[in-house]
Amino acid sequence: MATHDHEILVPHPYSAETRASLESELAGLEDATLTIAETPDETLAGFETATVAITPRLSDEWLERADALEWMQASSAGVDHYDLDALSERGIVLTNATGVHAQPIAEQVLGAMLSFEREFLRARDQQREGVWLRTEGGELASKTVGVVGLGAIGGRVAELASAVGSRVIGTKRDPSSAPDAAETVYPPDELDEVLRQSDYLVLACPLTEETRGLIDGAALETMPEEAVLVNIARGEVADQEALVEGLQQGRISGAALDVFEEEPLPKASPLWDLPNVLLTPHMAGSTPHYFERIGEIFRENFECFVDGELEEMRNRIV
Repeated sequence: MATHDHEILVPHPYSAETRASLESELAGLEDATLTIAETPDETLAGFETATVAITPRLSDEWLERADALEWMQASSAGVDHYDLDALSERGIVLTNATGVHAQPIAEQVLGAMLSFEREFLRARDQQREGVWLRTEGGELASKTVGVVGLGAIGGRVAELASAVGSRVIGTKRDPSSAPDAAETVYPPDELDEVLRQSDYLVLACPLTEETRGLIDGAALETMPEEAVLVNIARGEVADQEALVEGLQQGRISGAALDVFEEEPLPKASPLWDLPNVLLTPHMAGSTPHYFERIGEIFRENFECFVDGELEEMRNRIV
């Protein structure tokens, strides 16, 4: 690839603070001109000339305008909201942000499991009511944590859970590449083995046609009644209606949910009022170190991109 200035577009859906942070992280790149769009019109105009874009999503309207686009850097690990077939047909490279969110999400999962194990949710309710009533906390070290999807995020979950003494099992498409922290790793078609053994079941897999609705009523029936589901993947990986019913009927004892089928979670959802549910507003991946990490991935990939070494690009999806 000939060396010339590439126009890098940062579109408007990012907050003003995020756009400023990305501008700071990407400033000074050689062979690059940075365009920061602040409005929908500026974003559309930017896609007409940009060769590179760093984006939170990709709309059909953007793609229709992107005649010069050669590479998109997703700012998320999940790319289920990108049209991979269309990008492939157009010859547009897509890379994601795998690894950026592993540490904060793993810490959130650990915190959620400890909240259930040490009865923090009940303690908070009692605090509000001014009630002094001792409860018996458990020990996470005596529990089995099952991780569905032992990739970058699931692997870090496994490491933190193992560090506090939990037995870790899980699933991975290629079990031979699973982290050492997992004691036993099953292929996806043996998920039931993980369901049966898990005191805490952590969903950390991407949303695909194979994983959509993966945790349905039958899966909940397979899990122990004392099990807790932790979902930091995508809301659609779990059948939300079946999950609500399972929680109400005691098929499992609780759930920590950061993602939902519809976001924001509708006010009418019964999940808001279930005492055995911990809800967070899709923020498990939030971290003060996000921009330096995404900037590191982008700069590394940009160097490969400029040099024409596309196969060497980190986290390449398309």
